[in-house]
Amino acid sequence: MTDWLEITRGDAPLIVAFPHTGMELADVEGAFRSPWLARRDADWWVDRLYGFARGLGATTVRSRISRSVIDLNRDPSGVSLYPGQTTTELCPTSTFDGDPLYTGTTPGDAEIARRRAIWFAPYHAALEGEIVRLRTLHPRIVLYDAHSVRSHVPRLFDGELPQFNIGTNGGVTCDPALEAAVTGICAEGPFSHVLNGRFRGGWTTRHYGRPENSVHAIQMELAMRGYMDEPDILDEGNWPPPFNPARAAAIVPILTRILQACITFARQESRS
Repeated sequence: MTDWLEITRGDAPLIVAFPHTGMELADVEGAFRSPWLARRDADWWVDRLYGFARGLGATTVRSRISRSVIDLNRDPSGVSLYPGQTTTELCPTSTFDGDPLYTGTTPGDAEIARRRAIWFAPYHAALEGEIVRLRTLHPRIVLYDAHSVRSHVPRLFDGELPQFNIGTNGGVTCDPALEAAVTGICAEGPFSHVLNGRFRGGWTTRHYGRPENSVHAIQMELAMRGYMDEPDILDEGNWPPPFNPARAAAIVPILTRILQACITFARQESRS
């Protein structure tokens, strides 16, 4: 569709979205203090972690644009999704740790509008298009928003983040049966999990999750320790660490079962 937007179409009733795995800084790179800072908060290697999804017949939608250019999982109006909690903006001005991203002036209204038009709008048009396409094939579908974050980010949350962070915005964005299926799979394994904890689902989950219209959305925020070796202190020499297949091998079967459960849930209505 574009040189920064990757869409792979499948016929299963499942879309897996990757809004934050991008590393491209486009024409904004020169405005940042450093490319490393601007890329530091990416959801590193998540698209690789879910490489099995296409084999299940899932459709994948991935942006290659860095979240520091524009965050595709924020409310386009700029309204905070987590009132009263520290978070980053639609066009972030700081990293998760609070380090300023820009050397000079931060993006103003005109620049934010430009970035929305170039990147935000096409990404969400692509998601909407795939939802419409799959709804012509299936009575209901699931949109699974795939994310990850470092296990320790004191500015955003206390202590160590659970391995699996399931977000349905308090049960609003999907059917209770889907929420229960995903939570149950996480609970059966040896890893920690939480439902609607610090990460309850961003704009994608909240905007598209309309169970009454047979579109069910769920966000999964993974702690990065599940598939990479996180250093205690980050610097340009150790971040990001490489993808660790040995670590990933412990959680990929769980993620596979989760996506299979999403597909099974979506297909149940056609058999009812």
